[in-house]
Amino acid sequence: MANKQQPPFLHLAELTSSQFLDIWKHFDSDGNGYIEGKELENFFTELEKARRGAGVGGPSSNVSEKMKEFMQNFDKNADGRIELSELAQILPTEENFLLCFRQFVSSSSEFMEAWRKYDTDRSGYIEANELKAFLSDLLKKANRHYDDQKLHEYTQTILKMFDTNGDGKLGLSEMARLLPVQENFLLKFQGAKLNAEQFNAIFTYYDKDGNGYIDEQELDALLKDLSEKNKQQDMDIHNLTGYRQTIMSLSDGGKLYRKELEIVLCREAIL
Repeated sequence: MANKQQPPFLHLAELTSSQFLDIWKHFDSDGNGYIEGKELENFFTELEKARRGAGVGGPSSNVSEKMKEFMQNFDKNADGRIELSELAQILPTEENFLLCFRQFVSSSSEFMEAWRKYDTDRSGYIEANELKAFLSDLLKKANRHYDDQKLHEYTQTILKMFDTNGDGKLGLSEMARLLPVQENFLLKFQGAKLNAEQFNAIFTYYDKDGNGYIDEQELDALLKDLSEKNKQQDMDIHNLTGYRQTIMSLSDGGKLYRKELEIVLCREAIL
C-alpha cells in the first residue's frame, strides 16, 4: 500500500509538478480520483506534522476541529473529500501549472472551446502532441517562462495523472478534472452517462429533422428530458441554459455532430 511509505515532499516550501503528482498518488491510495476517508485523515495528519516541523503549524490539540476548519476552507463542493483541483489550492506548487490552467480556462465554456481547438483530429481525445501544444499556449497566455524540459515535465505529469490505461491520450472528462470543482459541469452528467446503444437511440430521437446534427433547440429538449430522468443526480434544471451553452462550445457553427455530443454523454468512446 502506498500509504505505508514515508509521505513525500510535504515539508517543502515549494513543489515541482512531478512532486505534486507523487503526493497525489501517495494519498489517493486506491486511485479513485479522491483523497477521502482514511486517506484524508492520513493526509491531514501528515500535512499538520510537516507544517509544525516547518514552524508554521499550530499546537496539535483539537485535531478534529482543525480538520473541520481545513475542510471548510478547501473542500469547495462540500462532499467531504479532496479532489485534484482542491489539492492544487492547498499545496505550494512551483509555477503552479494547475492554477495556470485555470487562468487560461476559468469556465466550462472556455474549457470546451480550448478542447475543440486542440483536439485537432476530432478523435474525442487529446493526444500527447496535442496536449503539449495546449500547455505551451497555456503558459504563454499566463506569461510564464518555460523551456522544453519544463514543458515536457508538465505534459508527462498531466498524462500520469489522468492517462489511467497508458495509451498516451486523455478524454474530455479526464481533462475537465483540472477545472475548479464548481465549473466542472461534466460532473453533473456522471449519473446520466449512456452506453453506445442508448446514445445512438437518443441522438436519433432528438435529431428531429434527421440532418445528422443537433442544433441548440434540439439540445435544449434533450437536456431537459435527461435532467427529468436523473432527478436524483446533481443535474439542476435551473442550470440547463449554462449546460447547453457549454456543450454548444463544441459545435461547428451551431451544429453539434454525433461525435462531439458523444464525448459528453457517453461512458466511453463509441468505435
